[in-house]
Amino acid sequence: MTWSDLFGNWPLIVPEICLFGLALTVLAIDAFTDRRESKHGMAYLASFGAAAVLVVLAARRGHMGEAFGGMFVVDASAILFKALFLIAAFLTGLGSIHFAVRQTRYPGEYYGLLLLSTLGLMIMVSAGDLMTLYLGVELGTASLYALAAFRKHRLRSSEAGLKYVLLGAISSGVLIYGISLIYGAVGTTKLTAVAAMLDGFYSVSPLSVIGLVMVVAGLSFKCVAAPFHMWAPDVYEGAPTPITGFLSVASKAAGFAVLLRVLGAGVGDQSLGLAALSSTWQPLVIALAAISMILGNLVALQQRNIKRMLAYSGIAQAGYLLVAVAADSPRGSASVVAYLFLYTFTNLGAFLTAAAVRGNVGDYEIPSYRALSRRAPLLSLGLLILLLSLAGIPPLAGFVGKFHLFWSAVEQPGLWWLVLLGALMSVVSLYYYLMVIRQMYLLEDAPDRSPLVINPPLVLAIVICVVATIVIGVWPAPLFGFVASAVSPVP
Repeated sequence: MTWSDLFGNWPLIVPEICLFGLALTVLAIDAFTDRRESKHGMAYLASFGAAAVLVVLAARRGHMGEAFGGMFVVDASAILFKALFLIAAFLTGLGSIHFAVRQTRYPGEYYGLLLLSTLGLMIMVSAGDLMTLYLGVELGTASLYALAAFRKHRLRSSEAGLKYVLLGAISSGVLIYGISLIYGAVGTTKLTAVAAMLDGFYSVSPLSVIGLVMVVAGLSFKCVAAPFHMWAPDVYEGAPTPITGFLSVASKAAGFAVLLRVLGAGVGDQSLGLAALSSTWQPLVIALAAISMILGNLVALQQRNIKRMLAYSGIAQAGYLLVAVAADSPRGSASVVAYLFLYTFTNLGAFLTAAAVRGNVGDYEIPSYRALSRRAPLLSLGLLILLLSLAGIPPLAGFVGKFHLFWSAVEQPGLWWLVLLGALMSVVSLYYYLMVIRQMYLLEDAPDRSPLVINPPLVLAIVICVVATIVIGVWPAPLFGFVASAVSPVP
């Protein structure tokens, strides 16, 4: 392999280079200044720098191909997911400015880790080789370990970081062992070569089957699918709330992006394309979907902490997404990608709203939302819209997304019962979302009636999320059309 083969297409990684340079710049600013104004400027630089990288990504949308000998691949689906990660990083950065500058000693570390985690997720979705995939997983996840425990002086945050590290290490071990078994079966880790091998004799190899099951199990940890969800409620509760929001949308989206590539369900040019093994992985995905929907929704009914409630809601949402993955069709894959986009705005907006309320009431308990509509009518309206979207109420984005997820499964024989289960569980979810809405609008005897004070960057992030949720719900055609053109069947 020549130097030209390795680095001839280096312009393909310009967005990643820009993001890495931005992370180093933020860390340098934090290391060499103690002035509060400089730290505010650094925080805005990190937030809007992520948006600038998104612009660079959009400008280079037509530049596709392979780099580093096929280990790094840029195709339409990879660009789509990278845009999602950068949007999530931008909104998380905006929502974190007050927390990072006022409540932490070194905000540069906070933003540097956030940007490096985003970089790792971007590498994941451009992986053309199983080892590149694993490196992306480790970079993206290791940064999140530190961010989850960022408030190390608080017991819950330290506990969240420890649990995340321990269970994350187990899932990484399962993933890398599954990769090693696939390599042992076919003798290569390049995705296109593995796909070619698995189309023939190797598809019935016990090593291939066991390796596939372990890879799916490792990725299910990132997707927060039951029974690989054990870490999520405690980590979501203990981590800084903006990071919880980022973790709940960006990390989950990366897990589903790679899962779709591995299963070859019609996403991208660099997929394993495991049609020959569908009889092995499809029952596994169906079981994960059913367990996630049932467990997530039923346990969420018992929660009185809004972060834990949204954590179990996220487990249920992973189940809805897995319903479309089980459909094993281009329509199902497109509906998963589109849902992840709208879910980014809806779920991240809900967590940022919880952060705004907590800054005024001091905790995340649902009873603290009592008569919130009297203290912050616009914030309450925004949270109302976001929660109804998560429940799948028309004409909001969540309804359109769930409709497409379930419709893709209805088209496939034998999955009608899974769609029926998903519809029933969606009705169940409405109860715990309405529980929060009831506190805000129907209970009037609030212990404190003073108006809420919310910093402007956080307000801007919440407004963007709410507006996007409404616009996608009312006018979904542009998003779904764009996704359908990017997510094409694997030849």
